[in-house]
Amino acid sequence: MPTLSVNGLAMDVQAEDDMPLLWVLRDVLNLTGTKYGCGIAACGACTVLIDGQPVRSCSYPLSGVGEGRIVTIEGLSPDTTHVVQRAWAELDVPQCGYCQSGQILAAVALLNETPEPTDADIDAAMTNICRCGTYPAIRAAIHRAAELAKG
Repeated sequence: MPTLSVNGLAMDVQAEDDMPLLWVLRDVLNLTGTKYGCGIAACGACTVLIDGQPVRSCSYPLSGVGEGRIVTIEGLSPDTTHVVQRAWAELDVPQCGYCQSGQILAAVALLNETPEPTDADIDAAMTNICRCGTYPAIRAAIHRAAELAKG
């Protein structure tokens, strides 16, 4: 039985090694903030962070996690005060909201690597799909989060 580090907690998991991380999170650990979108790692709704890097969990096997530290949307901030979450709320980014947990975590990873991203940096890093087309709001929120992070 593997032990995973999820949102800062050690969690014992009873699952097959080839089970996609998405289903481990949702069905085994009951962390349902990570969404199923396409099942082929194309849309990014299932994005989580492993050691700070964005991972499309629908196609990432449990066996690939190893000692990695997983962060889901539930673990990003206990009270939604992470700068990216604050910027998302301030600019009212979500429409349907389905893809937003993945979008937020992808934005966190981007800002961790590039604290002051250009539009080109954002376009290159944010490959998650939003069916509602909130891309301009997502870009603006990432810029706003960068401002908030600076103080």
